[in-house]
Amino acid sequence: MALTYIGKQIKIRRHKLSDADDIYRNISDKTIYRFTRTIPYPYKKRDAIDFVESTAGLRNKKSAYQFAIAEKITDKVIGGIGLMNFDWKNKNAELGYWIGKKYRGKGYAPEAINLILKFGFKELKLNRIWAAAFETNISSIKVLKKTNFKYEGLMRKTVLKLGKWQNQVMYSMLSSEFKP
Repeated sequence: MALTYIGKQIKIRRHKLSDADDIYRNISDKTIYRFTRTIPYPYKKRDAIDFVESTAGLRNKKSAYQFAIAEKITDKVIGGIGLMNFDWKNKNAELGYWIGKKYRGKGYAPEAINLILKFGFKELKLNRIWAAAFETNISSIKVLKKTNFKYEGLMRKTVLKLGKWQNQVMYSMLSSEFKP
């Protein structure tokens, strides 16, 4: 099973311990915390190291496949993307991703999503990949639409974040809809 996928500007690949500095530097952004369910704030360097160390075990258990989003030429980590919350019986998984602040708006997220969709549908033989975004995360919603995810609906007040209940919008793509 290939665990590096190369696009035009970026690649997605397995994490290395040496990625911890780049992850820490890019993810220590309150916007990322505000729009994600599980990334802590403040994010500590130890959090990055622990995350990188956990990825191989999760992959071996087939419970999550986490990838670094890295610049194609420099191999510098600029974000992260993964498939998790697998329902293997029904061939479903959740997509999650983030991009460092100074790398947003350059087309990296849609490219990374297309690479992980290829992995999910071709390698893992999934039937459906879904993503949930906070209703207020307009940028993420635009990326999901741009990558041809279909809107499925609104999940009301599903996450308590910063003392307020957040609505999430649900999107998905079926393997039959994927056009690499």
